[in-house]
Amino acid sequence: MKRIMSNAVSLFVVVIVLLLIIPLSPFLLDVMIILNISAALIILLISMNITGPLEFSIFPSLLLITTLFRLGINVSSTRNILTRSGSAGQVIQSFGDFVLRGNVVVGFVIFFIIVLVQFIVITKGAERVSEVAARFTLDAMPGKQMAIDADLSSGLINEQEAKERRNKIQKEADFYGSMDGATKIVKGDAVMSLIITAVNFIGGVIIGMVQGGMELTEVLSVYSIATVGDGLVSQVPALLISVATGMIVTRSVAEGSLNQDVSKQFLAQPQSIMLAGVVIAVLMLVPGMPKIQMTILAAAMVGGGFYLSRKMQEMAQLPEMDFAGAAGGLAAGGMEEEVQTVSEEEYYRDINNIYSLISVEPVEMEFGYSLIPLVDESSGGRMINRIVIFRRQYAQEMGLVIPSIRLRDSSSLNTNQYVIKIKGEEVAKGEILVDYYLALEPPNLSGEVDGIETIEPAYGIPSRWITPENKEIAEIYGYTVIDPLSVMLTHLSETLRQHSYELVTRQEVVQLVENTKKNSPELVEEVVPALISYGGFQKVLVNLLREGIPIKDMETILETIADTVPNSRDIDTITENIRIALKRTITRRFSENGNMRVVTLDTELEKSMIASLTKSDQGTYMALSPDIMQNIIEQISEEMKKFHELAQDPIVLTSQVIRPYFYRLIEQFYPNVYVLSFNEIANSVQIQALGTIAG
Repeated sequence: MKRIMSNAVSLFVVVIVLLLIIPLSPFLLDVMIILNISAALIILLISMNITGPLEFSIFPSLLLITTLFRLGINVSSTRNILTRSGSAGQVIQSFGDFVLRGNVVVGFVIFFIIVLVQFIVITKGAERVSEVAARFTLDAMPGKQMAIDADLSSGLINEQEAKERRNKIQKEADFYGSMDGATKIVKGDAVMSLIITAVNFIGGVIIGMVQGGMELTEVLSVYSIATVGDGLVSQVPALLISVATGMIVTRSVAEGSLNQDVSKQFLAQPQSIMLAGVVIAVLMLVPGMPKIQMTILAAAMVGGGFYLSRKMQEMAQLPEMDFAGAAGGLAAGGMEEEVQTVSEEEYYRDINNIYSLISVEPVEMEFGYSLIPLVDESSGGRMINRIVIFRRQYAQEMGLVIPSIRLRDSSSLNTNQYVIKIKGEEVAKGEILVDYYLALEPPNLSGEVDGIETIEPAYGIPSRWITPENKEIAEIYGYTVIDPLSVMLTHLSETLRQHSYELVTRQEVVQLVENTKKNSPELVEEVVPALISYGGFQKVLVNLLREGIPIKDMETILETIADTVPNSRDIDTITENIRIALKRTITRRFSENGNMRVVTLDTELEKSMIASLTKSDQGTYMALSPDIMQNIIEQISEEMKKFHELAQDPIVLTSQVIRPYFYRLIEQFYPNVYVLSFNEIANSVQIQALGTIAG
């Protein structure tokens, strides 16, 4: 039994083929017709309740099977009509009697209207939509792949999620390609229905008059009922499946099922509903209009629209929300609850309560009113979930746990603005349009879309805010299209990456040391705080993170400190030795496919830099003349353009002696330039010099 169920579809296809050969009794034909109508109805209901085309990815194959099944039934019914003097079962007889009602002409007119509606309106439209969707989906694949790569590099998704999204894009392309061909089957089925109807009627008349000796009026009565009934029992399920085809290929921007989307989007426009009711009321002035029906309808529309408008106003007047930190990191919020029960003056009479005002959050993000739906989970916002994913990926990549992020709305911001704060001070600011998409301009545009010009906040790329209707055409033109939430999350993630070293507090260092002690207790006891204090260790970790070096391999870092401290306690020397010990990590971090593109320093320039090193009470620094510094900065500016064209982080390769001092020299001008030494790169990497900075 189990084997039969696992091969049920194959057996069903074999049965369909047999229908074309083996005659069926009227009883079995009735069963097949009812099964055909039931299957078509199920397919239509499924297509209305799915939220995306891929949830019903078997539809193209199912379309072929149901069409073949329907044609098999048509062949069997035609055989019965022509061999049994129009007797083809109770279902066909009932459909024919109900539609004809004694008038052959009316019956045929209704039948042909149904066929033409399916053939010209639904099938033709679905065929065109499928064709365009297939072409646009294929053309948009490169842009979607770039968007996935951007989310992966910014930490918004992990490798597994990126793989799943790539597979989804491939499946979408395959699905729409299949649908483009499957709609041709529906079109052919409609044409075949007309041919079979003509065969049934003409063949029945000839057989009835020549072989059966029936009168013309009797022949027309018998075979017209059978012909129209057979056509209808075939066209009703065909029409249902054609409608399902159209629904599936047109639901490209759906957020829920068709029922949910229709009710949500209609009810969100109460003014339009009220205006329609007013128009209906005005139409009652036309003489002869049915005033009772129109009065009821107009009153219902105006009253319903007014009720919905009041409900929306009440929702808009809800008090401001304060969203606590992501991933379970809740900031102190008990104060607000207590203020509600006592007056503000009474609350702050207790001097201990004033201390709650001077606490500083490590990371804060404030939003304008329009951005609250992106954050509020009760409204479907996914901001907190995305932050959780970023924190997890950043910890796996860099070895540092980003602290709790306080999310709150702010009435001092514009409705579309947001602000990112580190330790209470603003470090980044942006503005997004919730109902639009951000299209990043590629280097070579194949076309231009209408939109609001802006600058992408995380990377400073020229962009445009475009409407959802222009999304697909923008991807075809080569734009990388990003949704508003991803724009904001990318900006947040890049800001936290740039300022992560500021989040390395003394308490966080203790936590990292305790975590390492679980696996290497002897190593920790030997190094911290015996050889280096927690404060010194904090400075080392800050130096590494400031230049984008992961601190995940804590054991190697501690072992290098243990080997270096007996000879030198200089923090810079310890940091440089750790970087050399982490050469495999640094190589993986900055190389791609075994290659590393860099800009090098001229030998004479390096010699002059070494000669300019000067020691002071604050440490060692590079004392270059202003002319030389300006020349170096200008050359770096020119070389950075090469990296922008390659979409790669700019890297300058120097000798180990001057590496930290050269980084401090250019950091204030180009904080996103990475400075590496030859000793920090594994021998297996192929170095490609894009240019040289001369003295």
